[in-house]
Amino acid sequence: MLLDSPAAVRRAAMDLLARREHGRVELTRKLRQRGAAAELIESALDRLTEEGLLSEARYLESFIASRARAGYGPLRIREELALRGLPRADIEQALRGSGLDWSELLAETWWRKFGGQRPRDPRERAQQGRFLSYRGFSPDLIGRLLRGESSHDD
Repeated sequence: MLLDSPAAVRRAAMDLLARREHGRVELTRKLRQRGAAAELIESALDRLTEEGLLSEARYLESFIASRARAGYGPLRIREELALRGLPRADIEQALRGSGLDWSELLAETWWRKFGGQRPRDPRERAQQGRFLSYRGFSPDLIGRLLRGESSHDD
């Protein structure tokens, strides 16, 4: 499909938004890859934003919830969103407003991966810590969990 008119760009943007929420930067990139001109993209996205069809807040909420369900912590999610071109202040606000209990999510992720088996030696502790750190949980939360100080010991 040739994206050489405002209507064509809008249609392509709406097709992408129908599949899932997108951030403005990501949507712009995808439309550019499909050959749309920058000025057509900007005006189409401005209009979609005015109409409430394109919402950074909804995108942030959806992305955070999706990544959290997949077992990722706030540090990793924050970095992924920053790489997608979202403003740090918006990311921080969305993470604070997510209502997620990161300690509980950490415990669930740990339980799924390690079956609730606390590390028996420093090597296992390091292995579990590296995995959870890679997933985006803070060293403080990880340390408490691995020491058995979490309230989610079941």
